[in-house]
Amino acid sequence: MRIVFASGKGGTGKTILATNLASVLADQDHAVTYLDCDVEAPNGHIFLKPVIASREPVAILVPEVDEVRCTRCGRCGDFCPSHAIVCLGNAVLTFPELCHGCGGCALVCPEKAIRETPRTIGEVARGASGSIRFVEGRLQIGQPMSPPIIRAVKRHLPRTGIAILDAPPGTACPMMETVRDADIVLLVTEPTVFGLHDLTLAVEAVRKVGVPFAVALNRVGSGGDGVQRYCTQANIPVLLQVPEDRRIAEVYSRGDLVAQHIPGFDGRMTDLFARLRAAVRS
Repeated sequence: MRIVFASGKGGTGKTILATNLASVLADQDHAVTYLDCDVEAPNGHIFLKPVIASREPVAILVPEVDEVRCTRCGRCGDFCPSHAIVCLGNAVLTFPELCHGCGGCALVCPEKAIRETPRTIGEVARGASGSIRFVEGRLQIGQPMSPPIIRAVKRHLPRTGIAILDAPPGTACPMMETVRDADIVLLVTEPTVFGLHDLTLAVEAVRKVGVPFAVALNRVGSGGDGVQRYCTQANIPVLLQVPEDRRIAEVYSRGDLVAQHIPGFDGRMTDLFARLRAAVRS
């Protein structure tokens, strides 16, 4: 079962829920893998405190032009939708930061003057937090494209057991790359005007992927009822409501797991998993 925790905006509490669910299920002897796909700002390690056993670089292939063989026909630049390679007069310019590593420019070059060379953009770390398998992607500072790192993280998805994926916030390519192939997506939001606005965007995005989804509402009591009314009108199940609670904020600020410090929170996670499983089966 692949569960993705996502959100239309940052700061809604998806990592709190993802890490606590992973911890509670592991304590119940489930085989759990936690995959931090929020590669621009991964923070699941703060709460799970894994022991990292290995790190592997992640690279994309970028074009390198053989100036001798190149005839400056310009087909490479005409093909590239990212404008990562362009022919200007007698010069062929490449912009590795824009390259998506698709390899199309090399394929369309009639003179076979383009070869692809690896360019490291980040890394994947693997380890364990108790019985939880831990995988984290991390994009290098200054690099613009995170989907290749996310794909590298997802290559470590287990064939069995429960995989919990912590997605990047928002509705752009990184979030969509994480959501793809999930069994269910839990959209975590908060009862504010901003939370409602960004939830509607996230709902629209996930619907286009065609993955089942539901909502978790965090900090209930700190805002209005707009999110509840929206979910009711749109027939979106709300599987979890977490009240505004200073104790949760204090535990979170220490980098600890809420389920280990606040009585009853582990039960909420158990109930959440049962509802997620029922939603997948329905």
